[in-house]
Amino acid sequence: MLDIKFIKENKDIVAEAIKNKHRDVDLDALLAVYEKRKDLRLRLDQLNQKKNEAAKTRNIEEGTRLKAEGEVLEKEFAEADKGYVVLMLKVPNIPSLDTPIGKDDAENKVLREVGEKRQFTFTPKEHHDVGISLGIIDTDTAGTISGSRFAYLKGDLVLMQFALLQYCLSVLTNKNTLEEIAKKANVSVTVTPFIPILPPVFVKPAVQNRMARFLTPEEHYMFPNDDLMLVGSAEHTIGPVHMDQVIPEKQLPIRYVGYSTAFRREAGSHGKDTKGIIRQHQFDKLEMETFVLPEHSRQEQDFLVAIQEHILQALKLPYQVLSVCTGDMGFPDARQIDINTWMPGQGVYRETHSADLTASFQARRLNTRVKREDGKIEPVHMNDATAVAFGRALVAIIENYQNEDGSVTVPEILVPLVGKSRIQKE
Repeated sequence: MLDIKFIKENKDIVAEAIKNKHRDVDLDALLAVYEKRKDLRLRLDQLNQKKNEAAKTRNIEEGTRLKAEGEVLEKEFAEADKGYVVLMLKVPNIPSLDTPIGKDDAENKVLREVGEKRQFTFTPKEHHDVGISLGIIDTDTAGTISGSRFAYLKGDLVLMQFALLQYCLSVLTNKNTLEEIAKKANVSVTVTPFIPILPPVFVKPAVQNRMARFLTPEEHYMFPNDDLMLVGSAEHTIGPVHMDQVIPEKQLPIRYVGYSTAFRREAGSHGKDTKGIIRQHQFDKLEMETFVLPEHSRQEQDFLVAIQEHILQALKLPYQVLSVCTGDMGFPDARQIDINTWMPGQGVYRETHSADLTASFQARRLNTRVKREDGKIEPVHMNDATAVAFGRALVAIIENYQNEDGSVTVPEILVPLVGKSRIQKE
């Protein structure tokens, strides 16, 4: 959430962010309930002082009167506090100055295109046709057993997924490689390896709410009897690992890379991507989550994007980097950079990566703070970014590396890990 002091002093900026992010928040009502809450808190503190004085002088009659008055004030404060929290949680993060103002993804800005699109001597097929023909994707059996938007990955495609996982982990845990990536991208960060983590796939809704990722039952799988929900991304249980903690400055930056299965209902995507493995209810991701000093968070996001680009360049997949506009970016994001990878079978770029700078917004809600060397305590800054969304990465590889005979060439960087250079019918 934002600092209420910032909201008071920058009401016009906050109102503009609310408008550009298509949110509905009554700032006047928020500021009014804040002042009421502050006044009630002051009156309660003063009353408690009087109660202590009455107790010291053993003035029972005065103590009884003050107790009754205090009960009324406590109730009023609780109501004001609830109203304040409800409104504060609706205020989105402020977009960065370089974020494009726009209403939807059509107004995202392409920053650069990298890589040459392969010129095919035949008409390239979509991934599901190639995968079904090779016997490495089976949605029919999954549909019978689990329903729509599920799939079995089989044989060499499974080896490809875990080869890709192993390759990405080798990049993210190697300090020398990360230093080369940072140098090439001209980003100034303190380079430390990422800590691999296998996070839980269940999260408490209250914790998810503190992450500022508003997930409704229509969007995600909920288990109210257990007070749990399935995560929609590994970041949902990695982001809170330092919840309610104060981290010494010398320990930052902290970087995690988490592998997890994720789950989404895809309720709003009826009729979209019904074939293949683009938009599944269950999918696997490798996610980066970092905690840094406030003055380093912008460079940190650029570093994460550089890692994403390094992986795509190693796989020799053409892509475009986009600055996401205000109407399409996430609620807690201050700056969002997406990467769309070329899918020749579909003839379009499709989103495969996202990098979200949330600055202090999530950290303030999570109460994750840093203690400076001079003793000052303040919220850390947080970033999250996709290392690889495996389903979409495999789709891109299949479509870009398909051959006229129906086989798929394995990207050179993955050949030693897959154990073969081509996926083909036996």
